[in-house]
Amino acid sequence: MIRVASVQTDPTMLDVSGNVDAMVAAMHRLAAEGVQLAVFPELATTGYMFADADECRTVSEEVPDGPTCARLLAACTELGMHIVFGIAERDGERLYNSSALLGPDGFIGRYRKLHLWDQENVVFSPGDVGLPVYDTAVGSIGILICYDIWFPEAARTLALAGADLLCVPTNWVPLTAGNDADGRAMANILCSANSHCNGVPIVAADRCGTERGQEFLGRSVITAPSGWYAAGPASPSDEDVIIADLDLSGIGASRQLNQFNNTFADRRLDAYRV
Repeated sequence: MIRVASVQTDPTMLDVSGNVDAMVAAMHRLAAEGVQLAVFPELATTGYMFADADECRTVSEEVPDGPTCARLLAACTELGMHIVFGIAERDGERLYNSSALLGPDGFIGRYRKLHLWDQENVVFSPGDVGLPVYDTAVGSIGILICYDIWFPEAARTLALAGADLLCVPTNWVPLTAGNDADGRAMANILCSANSHCNGVPIVAADRCGTERGQEFLGRSVITAPSGWYAAGPASPSDEDVIIADLDLSGIGASRQLNQFNNTFADRRLDAYRV
């Protein structure tokens, strides 16, 4: 069993120091509750609504050699915690919408968002590190970011590669046809579907609030391998934290639907076309 948290925040645009202060404070509170892995939103350190690439560049950092990773690594070491968080990564002249995975023993890895959403396309370069799975003391972790969850191939690739858990830092926005009248959001449904079809839990940490006129969805969720919620959805409007205890010892068991059917074993690769 591991205890995981999805930390729904409302970061202040361009205030990296203040946003990281709030993240470290949250980590201390979560450590007191026994949380071993905390997931923070997409671009949690900087805010999201960049005017252009030049503005993003002013708050971008190298990963893991920048000051933000250094501060958060120190907190991970002090607290014995793993975290996944979104950051504007600078690599030479390129900018990436990235997430970093840190643990008590140091930097573990990064993921660069493959599927860029809307105006991200004029700020960031598409991800170029593929879909890595990182082995950690709390399980094998794969990372997706926001719009990536709309692509079943991405979650399936991570599950096939041995991921025990998918972490999804996100900045979901309301979609005209994507939210039901009863408060459900399509993003939540997609998390449930990807968990169910792949037999892996998902920890999705969204942001909330409104930034430069853009409203965000909130409603962070943690799904069990069955696809049902283990925690959440979180508040649609306010900062929130949801926590769940996940049993990773039998990951994949929920793929066995009955004595005949398994969602991995039954794949008909002979019939699929790319």
